[in-house]
Parts: sequence; structure tokens; C-alpha cells
Amino acid sequence: MSDTQRAVRETLLANPSDIAVAAATIAVVLMIIIPVPAVLLDALLAFNLTLAILTILIVLYTRKATEFSIFPTMLLVSTVFGLALNISSTRLILTKGANFDSRLIRAFATFVVGSGGTEGLVIGFIIFVVIIAVQAIVITKGSTRIAEVAARFTLDGLPGKQMAIEAEYNSGAISEEEAIRRKAEVQREVDFYGQMDGASKFISGNVKVGIFISVVNLLGGFIIGMVLHRESFQTAITTYTALTVGDGLLSQLPALLISVATGIIVTRANAEGTFGREVATQFTQSAKIYFVAAAVLALLAILPGFPWYVLIPMAGLLAFIGIRLARKEAAAADKARAAQAGGVKKAEAPAELAPVVPLDPISLELGYGLIPLVDKDKGADLLERITRIRKESALDMGLVVPRIRIIDNMRLEPSEYSFKIKGVEVGRGLIRIGHYLAINPGGALEDLPGERTKDPTFGLPALWISEENRDRAERAGYTVVDPPSIVATHLTEIIKRHAAEILGRQEVQAILDALKKDYPAVVEDAQKRLSLGETQKVLQGLLREQVSIRNMVAILETLADYAGVTKDIGFLVEKARQALGRQICLQYADQDRTLRVLTIEPSLEQKIIESRVDSPMGAMSALEPVVQRQWIKALTRAVAAVQAKGWFPVILCSEAARALVKSSTEREIPDLVVLSVPEIVAEARVEAVGEIRLEG
Repeated sequence: MSDTQRAVRETLLANPSDIAVAAATIAVVLMIIIPVPAVLLDALLAFNLTLAILTILIVLYTRKATEFSIFPTMLLVSTVFGLALNISSTRLILTKGANFDSRLIRAFATFVVGSGGTEGLVIGFIIFVVIIAVQAIVITKGSTRIAEVAARFTLDGLPGKQMAIEAEYNSGAISEEEAIRRKAEVQREVDFYGQMDGASKFISGNVKVGIFISVVNLLGGFIIGMVLHRESFQTAITTYTALTVGDGLLSQLPALLISVATGIIVTRANAEGTFGREVATQFTQSAKIYFVAAAVLALLAILPGFPWYVLIPMAGLLAFIGIRLARKEAAAADKARAAQAGGVKKAEAPAELAPVVPLDPISLELGYGLIPLVDKDKGADLLERITRIRKESALDMGLVVPRIRIIDNMRLEPSEYSFKIKGVEVGRGLIRIGHYLAINPGGALEDLPGERTKDPTFGLPALWISEENRDRAERAGYTVVDPPSIVATHLTEIIKRHAAEILGRQEVQAILDALKKDYPAVVEDAQKRLSLGETQKVLQGLLREQVSIRNMVAILETLADYAGVTKDIGFLVEKARQALGRQICLQYADQDRTLRVLTIEPSLEQKIIESRVDSPMGAMSALEPVVQRQWIKALTRAVAAVQAKGWFPVILCSEAARALVKSSTEREIPDLVVLSVPEIVAEARVEAVGEIRLEG
């Protein structure tokens, strides 16, 4: 077997249902043109009836309309299939006349028309007309109208439902995956009812075409029977009327079932269970209605002329149902009273303290004057910005920030906001609603009218300016920021500075579980050598210096390599940094991959190394106070000189000194970047722009 034949065979075997549906669809279209034998016609008519029965049963047992999402397409397919069968049967009826040998159509004609001669024909024809009228005027028209209204109201309610889901997600009530699932479900609902609005037109069209085909059968049969077949008027009218009624009923009965299914599925928009379960639940809510109905039927039974032998048993049945329901209601009431009494007794006993609710990993508290910033009805986009910030943090830092709970705090000033991590405030700001914050980056010389303040994120001098001064401030060189951007920028900086605090063991476990799906060997090897807490401390050490942990594979492989040598967290952090050397170098290099660094005088670096003190928090530098002050002064001067040239200050030292240099400067210069020589990769070009040395 060739590769092509094997590929074709595998495709056919892999998707048999797709191929079967495609072949059946093409066959249905060809049936309109190609004559069908009577035996095959009977089989297809029976299949059409079975398909309609299955469809209405599926609708009755479906809890939500969207669970039967292919129903609009089924309407089209079943309509075309029914019309193709109708056309095929019409061809056979007009061709064979009295010799027509489709047993299913003959059986329907005999069952409805009977053998009563002209009277049976008239009665059968009247029944046929009534069925078509009921379907066309009542069921089809009602279903079509309900589908139109449902589609319009579902589409109108889409923004509100999406906003509600977004609000729940941003408040932390649901996860991101749950929010995505709910939004997809709402979209499917809108698409379904939109499709039903158009698909319901197939039913009304099918009824009209069915009437037209029946008329053609009847008139065409008279003409063909009397003119071509030389039959008498009595024979022609008997034959073609019976066959027309049988064919019409057999084609309209599946269409009637499909119409009923359409009406049911579009009227169950707010259903919470199957149709049968809802009927059983909602018809057994009260026993009183059955007692009242039983009394009415019993009253009718004693009136003269009414069939008491029908009404009395029915009244007794209703009374029996009412008694059963009354007993159930009484039992439920007793159970509720017992539970309430038990609750009172428990309340009398010494009350147990409720478990302490865990603090939110990160929260944003707003004064009541800032509530409009999160009101989506008024066009506020702060919630969407916070969602984007969480996604950007995951991409930049490799840290999936937990859901940020947004609450109002009456203790804050109306225009204040506060960020808290695990209940402790880490940032606060003041916002003037209706104003803009104009920050002078250093090049703006023009003075603007406004209220002097400081940027809450970086502490830079700024002004609160009005809307009319915004363009003027931008032309003067100020950086103009609107209130939502102030909060969003502050949140971004809070996440960067406190990423190590946000990363808890639960978050580390979630990262490992997600990574284990694609890299099980790496995760298992690392977990054998290091505990969850030790892994967390290494990752926190990286995040503390704003090193992204997104490349978890490289980090875990490095930890697995060196954990057998030592479990010293500081040592493991340094080795993890070296494994991420390319990432770190490119983070601070310019576009030409040039890394401009400040070096440390060898004797000073040796002093720092010799001042090492090991503590439970890791290795720390313990320089003498005088030397420490000189060191910070020299470092500050060198950093300022580099910044004056427009470069980003980076300190380069040996591996032994890197952590000590960082710890000795963390209080005075917390954002200082310190790299070790092993972290420098070959692609980065290092340019020394100065050396730090003590005075004298």
C-alpha cells in the first residue's frame, strides 16, 4: 500500500462520522433530481420520521438550549431532507398513479382516509388541512416570533452579562479560567439564538412548500389520471386524493414534530433542568391547587348532564395528589422547625470561633470618591488595565499575580487609594478626579497653574492640572497622566518591588504543577533534591532583584545540579542567576548589546568580601560604620555620574562579592543592579565606565 493510499485510508477511518454526514448531505440534494425506488423511499420516510422523534426527545431531555447547539443546522438539514422526500414521492405518485407501491404512504392514507368512500376522502382531506393550518398559523408562527424576540433580547443582554463576569473576575470571586468559560458560554448562547432566528424561517417555508406540493399532487394527479391514464373522475379523485393526503401527512408529521421541538427549545431560555424535571418540580410546589381543582371537578360532576363517571375519578385523583403533597410539605416544615430548634440550642452553647479568613495576597482599597474609576457603566477601564497588568507581569516576571481584590474603604480620604499585600499597606496615593497629573521629567521649564504634589509611584515633583491645561503641559514637555494610568503605573511598580512577597508556596506549587505537564523529568528531579520551601526561597531571591523566573526549566535544572553540593540558598541563587546570564545581560544592555558597568577597586572589593557575616537571612556585609559611609558615598557619586550621561548604572564584581555588595547597598540604593562576572555572556560587550574607590 502506497503512502498516499495509507493516508487516505487513515483519514477515512479517523473521521467516519464526518464522511457519513457529507455523503448523506450530497445524497439528499441528489434525491431532488434522481428518481428513488418505492422501497428506498419507504426506508427514507421512516428514517425522516425517526429523526424527528429523536430530535424532539433530545430537546425535551436537554437542560440548556446551547447543549443542543447543532439544532439550527438540523433544522436546515431536516427541512431539505423532508422536501427531497416530498419531491421524490410526488414524482412517483404522478408517474404511477393507481399503481403507486409505497406501502408507508398507502398505510397513512388508509389509516386517515379509511375505506368510507367519498365521506372518508372528505374527512381525511379536512384533517390534513387542519393539521397544516395548526402548524402554519399556531406552532410555526409562534416559534418564529419567540426566536426573534429571544435573539434580540439575548444580544441586548450580552454587554451586561460580560460586565458582570468581568466584575466577578476582578473582585476575585471567580478564576480567570472560569471567567473565560462563562464568556464563551454567553457567546455560544448569543450565537445559538441568533442562528435560531434565521433557522426558524426554514419551518415556515417548509409548511408553505408542503401545501404547494399537496396542491400540485392533487391537481396534477387529476390531469394525469384523467387525460393521460384515461381514468374516470371517481377513480382519479379517489386515488390521488388518498395518496396526496397520505404523502402530505407523512411529510408534515416530522415537520410538525420539528416545529414543536423548535418552540420548546426557544421557550426554555431560563431553564435549569430537563423539561420533565421542571414540570415535576413546578407542578408540585403547592398542595392547595390540587384540592381546589378537585373541588371544582366534583362540583361539575353533580350538575345535570355532566359525565360524573369521568369527573368524579379525576377529582379523586387530584385529591390524592394533593394529600401526598400536603404530607410532604408538613414533613419538610417539621424538619425545618427541628433544624431551627437545634440551631437555637447550639447558639445557647459557648460559640466556637470561626476560622480566620486568609488575607488577600494583594488588594486595592479606594476612597468613595474614586469608585467611578472602577464603574464600567460609566466607561471606566481600570479593571481592564489591572487584568492586562497581571498578564504582563506573568510574561515579564514569570509571576502569575493572584487576583487583586478591589474594595472601598471608608477610612480612607475620598480621593485616596491604598495597595496592601497580605493586609499590610505597601503604597498609597491621592488622586484628583477630573484632573491630570503633570510630571516634569527634567526638561520642562515652563511653569503651569496647578496644585503642587508628588508622583505617588516614584515620588517625582508633579502638578495637578485641569483639562484645559493638558495640551499646554504636553507641549511644554511635561508627562501628563490620567487618574486610571496613575493607579495602573503604581500597581505595576508595586508588583515589581514586592514580587518576592507575592510569591508564596501555593503559587510555587501551581507553577511546578503547570510545568510538570510538559517537563515532568525536570520537575521531579528538582523536587527530589529540594523541598518546596527551598525552591520558593531561591525564586524569591531572584525576584527580589527583579530577575524574571519565567525560564523555570533552566532554573530547576540548575537547582537540581547544585543541590547535591550544597543547599545554601545564597549559593543556589547565584548559580541560578548565572544560568539566566543571557537574560540578565540583555535586560540591562543597550540596543548594541553593550553593557556599561562600574567596577570596584580590588582592595575595596576584598574588604567587602572579608566583611561577610552569615545570618539566617543569608550572607550579609558588615563593614565598619566609617568604611560603610565612605563606600555608600563613593557609590552614590559614581552612580550619579553614570546617570548624568544617560546610562543605566550597573555594578560588576566577582561572584564572591556580588551578594555582599547588593546587601550593603539595599537600604540606601534599593534599585541598584549588581552583576557578577560569571553572569556576563559572550554576546554582551562590556564597557567599564568608572571605578568605585574610597576617598583617600
